Amino acid sequence: MTFSETLVLFVKQMEGFRSVAYHDVAGRLTVGYGEAEGVVPGQVVSEQEADLMLRGTLSEVAEQVRQAVRVDLTQGQFDALCDFVFNLGIGSLTRSELLALLNAGDYSGAAEQFPRWCLASGKVLPGLQKRRAIEQQWFTRPAENAA
Repeated sequence: MTFSETLVLFVKQMEGFRSVAYHDVAGRLTVGYGEAEGVVPGQVVSEQEADLMLRGTLSEVAEQVRQAVRVDLTQGQFDALCDFVFNLGIGSLTRSELLALLNAGDYSGAAEQFPRWCLASGKVLPGLQKRRAIEQQWFTRPAENAA
């Protein structure tokens, strides 16, 4: 399983495009569509470069999700987890109750965990609440309507 084009478009929408490196709300140096790995001060990228960076990062994230999850997933569930990891990092997923419940086969319990991940620098952010709500919606969507 791999990430969908729906996920790519969603990440672009949520992150927005920034051609010049900047510090995000967590203080990480970021560029393009939320790329934080290997970014240097003053770095400039085009939208085309940012798209390639995003797709490369999402490929890495998809592999991390495949390694962490031990149960079958719908496309919506997979995309939700990939967005979660893109936004929060694989460590957040691997140490989470969300993953423990999921790998125990408790899909409903896992879905209930998404709203708990809305903090940045100790504050609840409306953007993160929206993002987690959409991930939760994807996660609970029936397979035939998955992204």
